Amino acid sequence: MPIHAVTYVYADRPAELDALRPEHRAFLRALHERRTLLASGPLPAHEDAPAGALLVLDGETPDDVATVLDEDPFARAGLVAERTVRPWSPVIGDWADRV
Repeated sequence: MPIHAVTYVYADRPAELDALRPEHRAFLRALHERRTLLASGPLPAHEDAPAGALLVLDGETPDDVATVLDEDPFARAGLVAERTVRPWSPVIGDWADRV
């Protein structure tokens, strides 16, 4: 399947993010076990950039990937203030042969 790079920008509600983080990570682990999620991790706040995350997923289309991520507990709680989903074509590295 095509690979997609997803970025999240989190809402500035740290207590709610902390409370839902275990459920969010369990959701992501389940996606990884299904081989839908290839990698993910936080993007800490830096200078003028708010905290967020980078996720790399398999999915047929950006809309398919977005639909999967709509079920993320952070998204359901309104804690993802901004999300981008873009096709990504790695040319070097372990995922390059998947393109």
